[in-house]
Amino acid sequence: MAPRDHRITLLGKPGCHLCDDAREVVGRVAAELGVPWEERDITASPEDQAEYGEMIPVVLIDGVQHDYWRVNENRLRTALTR
Repeated sequence: MAPRDHRITLLGKPGCHLCDDAREVVGRVAAELGVPWEERDITASPEDQAEYGEMIPVVLIDGVQHDYWRVNENRLRTALTR
């Protein structure tokens, strides 16, 4: 699977400084590899808030949880290029 065939979702909420840091990492890696990504506000979904509220930011790759709290740039890049 080519990196561009994956999809990254960043789960966060407004006012989250770790989410700001994660957004920078995800944006950089996604741009480098040509991977589409989206950001989702967990406060808009009771289900997301219940599941991820204590873990944000959370990065999903193709809908599967990859990382949370601190996003490791090398680990993300490796997961997308395997």
